[in-house]
Amino acid sequence: MRAPIGTFEDARPATERRDLLPPAVAAAVTDEMIHVDTDPEKADTAVFVETYGRDLLEHSANCVVVAGKRGGEVSLAACLVLSTTRVDVNGAVRRHLGVRKASFAAMDTAVGETGMEYGGITPVGLPAGWPLLVDAAVADTPYVLIGSGFRRGKLIVPGKVLAALPGAVLVENLGV
Repeated sequence: MRAPIGTFEDARPATERRDLLPPAVAAAVTDEMIHVDTDPEKADTAVFVETYGRDLLEHSANCVVVAGKRGGEVSLAACLVLSTTRVDVNGAVRRHLGVRKASFAAMDTAVGETGMEYGGITPVGLPAGWPLLVDAAVADTPYVLIGSGFRRGKLIVPGKVLAALPGAVLVENLGV
């Protein structure tokens, strides 16, 4: 199979690659998702696009876990924005979650709560009940390269499929 974006030697339907995914991700992948096997040492965005294709930068999205605090209670959510932007944590995220303070979740919290590797967190297979804030620009991208839950491998998913994931809410200007 040829991936719709990038230059990958090993691309297959994600449903055929469940053995290379964390359990929650493996249970959530669909036929529209493609898994590309990649070098975990080259998972960080800048090195990744240099290795697998510079055009991938405009098709890549980052998923980050944020923690919102209000009245001593902490709630977690995931945010998905294009790699060419950054998450507007203190504006769009805070307002959408209705919290007094929002920040990136600690690495231990993000990894522990998702069951995924840091640097590979994906919006596919997030814990039930978590809000998934998706920048509208991600949803408008024909194919988006995202983490697979592990640093090894990535998923290529149509933007409209990401916008329809459980808990997903489209947020204009989430990425700034």
